[in-house]
Amino acid sequence: MITRFAQRDQRVLQGQAGHAYRVLLTGGRAPVTLDLARMLQRSGHLVFIAESMEHHLCRTSSAVEQCVLVPSPRHHTEKYLSALEHWVRIWQIDVLIPMCEEVFYVASGAERLRQRCRVLVSGLEQLHVLHHKYDFNMLAKSMGLPVPDTHLIQTPQEWLERQQVLKGEWVWKPVYSRFAARVRMPKLGYHDPPAEDTLSPASPWVAQRYIHGRGLCTYSVVHEGHLIAHAAYDSRYRTGSVGASVFFEQVQHEGTHAWVEHFVRATGFSGQIGFDFIEDVTGEVYAIECNPRATSGIHLFHPGNGLVRALLEPEVVLDEGNEVTPQSGDDKAMLALPMLGSGIRQIQGSSGSLRAWRAAWRGARDVVYMRQDRRPFFEQFAVVLVAWRLARSQQITLTEALTHDIEWNGEQR
Repeated sequence: MITRFAQRDQRVLQGQAGHAYRVLLTGGRAPVTLDLARMLQRSGHLVFIAESMEHHLCRTSSAVEQCVLVPSPRHHTEKYLSALEHWVRIWQIDVLIPMCEEVFYVASGAERLRQRCRVLVSGLEQLHVLHHKYDFNMLAKSMGLPVPDTHLIQTPQEWLERQQVLKGEWVWKPVYSRFAARVRMPKLGYHDPPAEDTLSPASPWVAQRYIHGRGLCTYSVVHEGHLIAHAAYDSRYRTGSVGASVFFEQVQHEGTHAWVEHFVRATGFSGQIGFDFIEDVTGEVYAIECNPRATSGIHLFHPGNGLVRALLEPEVVLDEGNEVTPQSGDDKAMLALPMLGSGIRQIQGSSGSLRAWRAAWRGARDVVYMRQDRRPFFEQFAVVLVAWRLARSQQITLTEALTHDIEWNGEQR
């Protein structure tokens, strides 16, 4: 199924740079994809979307030239890659940018895709190490970078044995997970081990020492180990107590910047990458996990001309010697629907926390709603409804349902 939109005036598409790229984005369900699509369109480029969900935020956006429904990358990987090859050829794509966890499947077929266009993705083996919470922890530790003490757990028996000897507060989570799904936070007493079908050598967990402090997140565009674009933001409001951030405000933080710069230079990474940090009371920052894909820091680059150049022409930006950062005074951003849920939780807290939430709400732009492009705002309700039905039928959470067909848990290595 193809969704078509009116062809734009080619004189507009040339833009100030004199060249209009034809850009294919995957992961059209994600707010970051919608935001980037709008940035690309405003910068004079043609945007196309390949998505395996019938309903998604980009489907109705006026920033998008065409959308196509493709097979699930998780369940039909070869058909998915063949579909991408087909549409790259048909649409004469210049640059393919995977945005969500389908990045791993795109990486598995990157060699064939690169015969037709540029693909903004690193190698699959490197992506796997970064995605795997234990392997990432060990890699960063080997570089001398601060990370929490972390233990790999591969069986229910190991789980019980670790609980007997580990002292203090620990977080338990699968090595393959996203948006804090199935995370078990510290509490008094013992956690029962997960069922054997969710805890095994093929699907291990980690026990990670809990660090009290301030949560921080970063988003970066990297080219051959060099930071091209970078932003940091705190994790003040989330989905639930430990879920994904829903409010985004830039912070200037030298500690996280230095950590990321050291890490990407040492690994020679290329692509989009994000990290979750905890800053303890002494100011030391510890990397909790890595997301080697687009993250919500994209929203801080609104309207994003510099970010667009960093993604499409990283060599040029690198040669200029300027690292792209969000412009001073950019609006704060939020995801309005889950931000409302966070506000409801503030009612149960102090009056001060509710006042702070109201101030944050009034001062932030909704990432999804735009006056000149309103249809995605209404499309998001269809996205949630479809995911809710899937969650009920599969007996999984709503968050898990939103990534059910694209998540990657070490397959295809």
